[in-house]
Amino acid sequence: MKIDFLNLSVSEKQQWLQHAIAPRPVCFASTIDKEGNVNLSPFSFFNLFSSNPPIVIFSPARRGRDNTTKHTLDNVLEIPECVVNMVDYDMVQQASLASCEYPKGVDEFIKSGFTKEAASIVKAPMVKEAKIKMECRVNEVKSLGEQGGAGQLVIAEVLCMHVDDSILGTDGKIDQQKTHFIARLGGDWYCRVDKNNLFKVPKPNTQLGIGVDALPEGIRNSTILTGNHLGMLGNVHEQPVVNPSFDDERLKNIVQYFSVNPVEMEKELHRYAAELLNKGFTENAWQVLLAGENT
Repeated sequence: MKIDFLNLSVSEKQQWLQHAIAPRPVCFASTIDKEGNVNLSPFSFFNLFSSNPPIVIFSPARRGRDNTTKHTLDNVLEIPECVVNMVDYDMVQQASLASCEYPKGVDEFIKSGFTKEAASIVKAPMVKEAKIKMECRVNEVKSLGEQGGAGQLVIAEVLCMHVDDSILGTDGKIDQQKTHFIARLGGDWYCRVDKNNLFKVPKPNTQLGIGVDALPEGIRNSTILTGNHLGMLGNVHEQPVVNPSFDDERLKNIVQYFSVNPVEMEKELHRYAAELLNKGFTENAWQVLLAGENT
């Protein structure tokens, strides 16, 4: 199915994009105008874009239905400061309530039941209930257009961060298993980050992986190993070789039982290697696969 964006309405473009580009982290932006009116609004058009300088960007887009601007945008153009508060599962329903388009001057902190907490540097208040708050200076507002639906990028430099002790690990850093962040999908759909759906992927960093193209042809063209499996095998830093001391009873049984049928033996070895890779045992999987390549 091909979607031609040149022939879509604003709402149709938004529907396709928000369902396709997901999940998106959600933040609360708290801002203030010259009269001291506070605004609090959640944004899923938001992310981290630089560490040095520390830059986060969120986008209070122009409304697609009538091309009006959001109070958040109006405020940062008056007072170029904000607080970016991270939304977690404990706050998601209140955050959704704060997204209502209340008239200017209505305090979303009060409407959504959140508590104002004075920031240490900027004028806008922080959300006390948020476990991570970033006080920011707005360096630039980059308009992507003047038509309805056009993004208005608020480029904010993080001046300081407040982190609740409850989400710190024993090393004094943020423990991802304690954060319970939520993320936005399309329509009314969200997802929740917790320890039950977290997984690790080793990062190559300074050492280069050998690459999928360096895998033996029989492994590379396996009908059993998935692309993820091949990626794990190709992320080792040196071409593995047979380890004579590798002792595995199941490997021995496969080789012995299927020795008269090399095709079936390869399939069984690949199935076993896939199980090992699913558990994160890449080195063991390599030894199982090399046994097949050298039989």
